[in-house]
Order: sequence, then structure tokens, then C-alpha cells
Amino acid sequence: MNQTTDQSLTDDEFARLSGFLDAIGPSAMNIEMLDGYFAALICGPDMVPPSEYLPQIWGEDFAFESDEQTAEIMGLLMRHWNTIATELLHTLDEPDVYLPVLLEGDDGIAPGNDWAHGFMRGVETRPASWGELIHEDHGGPVLPIMMLHHEHDPDPQMRPPPIPPEKREELLQAMIAGLTHIYRYFAPHRRALASLPAHLPVRRDGRKVGRNEPCPCGSGRKYKHCCLANEPTLH
Repeated sequence: MNQTTDQSLTDDEFARLSGFLDAIGPSAMNIEMLDGYFAALICGPDMVPPSEYLPQIWGEDFAFESDEQTAEIMGLLMRHWNTIATELLHTLDEPDVYLPVLLEGDDGIAPGNDWAHGFMRGVETRPASWGELIHEDHGGPVLPIMMLHHEHDPDPQMRPPPIPPEKREELLQAMIAGLTHIYRYFAPHRRALASLPAHLPVRRDGRKVGRNEPCPCGSGRKYKHCCLANEPTLH
């Protein structure tokens, strides 16, 4: 039975998506990074098209094995996207939070670094638009994410002070709460963007992709059967 795009992934489907990403190898995000990446794209002020953000998930050299695999994985990705978007949307009206996907290590501790790496990858798709939040007085909600992102930075100057286990738990809680603040902060900008007339020209950074051309995401399918048909239903 086909699942609609607003249904959360089952445990088996979540494991299937996670296993698919792990099987690609180091070029792909793991499921925790993917969750952080999607969260940033959904929270951010600008809408980033799937044809731009999907290749970042699995790397430039990846190719799907078949149309069936493409359709399955794309469906799982879009449903997880819509789950995050729906839960964050609820935070505008309810005292609620989105609980991110955090993988535990062998010691039972969830470091949170991969989620932060994924989130910052999402920020980097539109760094200029995020600048006002990161570099001004409003940067508090992003600070826990940046601390986890830079915890093991090759540059010692970028690393935060050592994070003991009890501090890490506080940092993760602050990260979760901060995600709601980030989503709310950019909500007016997203509403203004959504209210623009459909016929208003939008500046493109590059050539428009034809409907019958290969999709830029690297799936090997035609654009009209891939990213054009799999636009997320919520933002």
C-alpha cells in the first residue's frame, strides 16, 4: 500500500533509509546528519529546491540502481522532510519542540555532532540569508549547534571548551529549544516569500533545467519524473 507524503516513517522504513545512506559510504550523510540538514533547510528563510539540496545528501558520484529504488528513497526522504516541517509548524502555535534524530554511541551517549554538521551544511546553502541570525544579537539559538559543529574542528581556535557529559546534555537540550526559536525567527520571511505572486520572476543562479533533461540531483531520471515531481509539500 502506498504511503501518503504526510505520514511519518515507520521504524522499518526509517531503518531502510538509514541503511541506504550508510551503504553509499563516506560521501553520503548518515541519518542523523540528514535530519539536521533537513531541519536547517526547513527553518531557514529561503526555499532551496530539491535539485540543489539532494546531491549534497549522497554525493556527486552516486547513481541510483533503478527507477524503483529512486522512487522508494525519494518517497522516504520527502515523508521525513514533511514530518519535520509539520512538527516545526506546530511550534508556532503550541509550546512544543521538534525532537531531532540523534544516534547514540557504544557508551549510550548521543554526541549530537553529526546532527550539528548536517544543520550547518543546510545553513551553508544560503549563508548570506542566515547571517543576521548567526552574526548579530539573535545568534543565541544557533550557538549550541555551532559548539557541537566545531567541537572537533581541526583548527584549535574554532573549538569550544571541553564538553563533559553533563554539559553535553544541557547543550543538546539548548539545541532542541533553540531550533524552535530559529524556526519562529524566520517565519515572517518565509510567509512573505510564500505570498509572492506565482508569476513573479525569480532570479536563478544558473540555467533552467528542462523537464525532459536528466535531473540535477544525479538520480539518472528525467527532471519531470524526479525532483520536479517530488517538491516537498510543506516548508
